[in-house]
Amino acid sequence: MIREYLEQIENGMDVRKNLIALKAACKDSAGRTAVLYALNNQLQVFYDLLKSEEPKIRKNVALILGQLGVQDSLVPLFDAYEKEETLFVKSSYLTAIRELDYRQYLEVFKKRLQELQSQEIEESNRKHIKEECKLLQDMILALEGYQKHTFTGWKVPSRIILMTNRNFREITAEQIKSHHPKVFNAGVQARTSDLKEIFEVRTFKELLFVLEDKSSLTKEGKTVDEMARMLAKQISDSSLLQFLQERHQGETPFYFRIECKNKMDLKQKSVFTKKLGSYLQEQSENQLINSTSHYEVELRLIENKSGNFNFLIKLFTLKDSRFSYRREALSSSIQPVNAALVMHLAKEYLSENAQVLDPFCGVGTMLIERNRFLPTGDMYGIDLFGKGIEAARRNTELAGLRINYINRDFFDFKHAYLFDEVISNMPRAIGQKTKTDITLLYKKFWTKIKEHIGKGSILVLYCYDREILKATIPTQFFTIKEEFEISKKEDAYCYVISYGKN
Repeated sequence: MIREYLEQIENGMDVRKNLIALKAACKDSAGRTAVLYALNNQLQVFYDLLKSEEPKIRKNVALILGQLGVQDSLVPLFDAYEKEETLFVKSSYLTAIRELDYRQYLEVFKKRLQELQSQEIEESNRKHIKEECKLLQDMILALEGYQKHTFTGWKVPSRIILMTNRNFREITAEQIKSHHPKVFNAGVQARTSDLKEIFEVRTFKELLFVLEDKSSLTKEGKTVDEMARMLAKQISDSSLLQFLQERHQGETPFYFRIECKNKMDLKQKSVFTKKLGSYLQEQSENQLINSTSHYEVELRLIENKSGNFNFLIKLFTLKDSRFSYRREALSSSIQPVNAALVMHLAKEYLSENAQVLDPFCGVGTMLIERNRFLPTGDMYGIDLFGKGIEAARRNTELAGLRINYINRDFFDFKHAYLFDEVISNMPRAIGQKTKTDITLLYKKFWTKIKEHIGKGSILVLYCYDREILKATIPTQFFTIKEEFEISKKEDAYCYVISYGKN
């Protein structure tokens, strides 16, 4: 078929139709190889079509040349790009050129981008000019990279939001009393002039900033385009740029992305965020540049009950190193922030210098967070999965701790003395493990664990199978002291259990 397409193109028959078919064939490597083989690497037939009077023929030829990726195509494509007067075709040349080594034209592309950004844009041409600008911007960034900013705003007074577990917002609030915290539905609001102090708190998931003059955006306009334009105006008129400059070393531009949480369907939301990003870049005079691949700032819009948007800022320049030790994890691993939360929930039952055992330790997160919360005595982590133990050792070394890890089935584990605490993220019914498997495991666990603990010992168990836990626990030996719902959606719970009846 490829030879047939090429023959018809060479003979001027249904050129556009055959180019489209050829372009489809070039989507995979086998098709591209077949085309090059059929042409014997002689691409003059395509170079000639770059001069066609039909814009759509020029467009499709350019895209095919980009797909083929033959470096010799660079000069013909660039010459055609410079001569092209039809705006919707120009971006096709750039799409093709970026697949080649185009560094010799870098300065030309930079000059072209500056020209486009400085000129008045007619509404009828906006779409095509913005598309060309975006391609030029990405191509320049691919070669030069972007100027990274250094965060310096640790002491700059800031209004912040800490996203937390909704069931235990107060736990985070209690740890930042000096910063006037206020609990709300998704977390904790506070004001601070010491972000380093805030990052000593281990129970929040994410830190976001709120502008003093623009905490919310009014949804205006009847169409998606109008709404995007009006919201961009509100953001551009806000103190956003000043906020960024006050907290960073380095000059503009700042590269951003938009995250929108609203009731729009995915397609509509995609159109909306692209338009909003484009308008904001334009209205900020390119001091803010929209980029989905190179960004240091996320502008987050969350639709509220009134139908407007809460406006929040996430800075990727601000590094959260609280859990930097956790370089390795398994699919079943507990999130470090949840492990830290568990320790706070169980705090009145934990003791300093306790001997601690984790019979299903995975990558060591529970034990590391236990020690972070309150210094322990000896800690032991047991796991049958060798790669988990290896990961646990590496994570623990990065945490600067000493924990004894043993690659063994817990049910074969022996130890010379008893443990004061058992802390564990219990195995769950997932993958090849069925509910029946987990039920049998729990039954064996209650029997086996008694060998390693004494009267008054405490078990802190994070689990996803609470019905199994409750159905199997031998209440003549164990007492559930506390039950905490971590996540109803994930069916995750934390139990504090004592051993030995009074």
